[in-house]
Amino acid sequence: MTTTVAVADGIFTIHDDRPVLLGSRCVNCGNHMFPRQSGCPKCMHDDQEDVELATRGTLWTWTVQAFPPKAPPYLGPVGDDFEPYGVGYVELDGQLRVESRLTVSDPDRLDIGMEMELVLVPLTTDEDGNQVVTYGFAPIGDGASTGGDTATTNGAGS
Repeated sequence: MTTTVAVADGIFTIHDDRPVLLGSRCVNCGNHMFPRQSGCPKCMHDDQEDVELATRGTLWTWTVQAFPPKAPPYLGPVGDDFEPYGVGYVELDGQLRVESRLTVSDPDRLDIGMEMELVLVPLTTDEDGNQVVTYGFAPIGDGASTGGDTATTNGAGS
């Protein structure tokens, strides 16, 4: 049986096969941060509490990652195996904007302001046979929430 493991510790957790982003909130001013931080960049207060961030939000802006990121730290496919993917900022209402991989990269399927949901995105298989996953956002009701669409395009959003 394959075990699913997060690409990095402390960024997100998996509850019932669904990701939850791990952030922090300043107890002084209420500012949210992701990933977690020990000090608030807004008010400089150093008392933070850990919070689970919202799993739904709206697409604030996006583009297409058309070439492999630097490896390491990137663990996904490179060379001829690389497929472009969407990258965007998703605004979590009342919290913050999160930079994230998107499950689609087709410009005809992405609109600024569209509703998005947090999903697991398969990244690679480690040396122990575990499926390494990262988090991403998928359009709600688009059929793309499986994390499986990697349509290729060189288009970009705003």
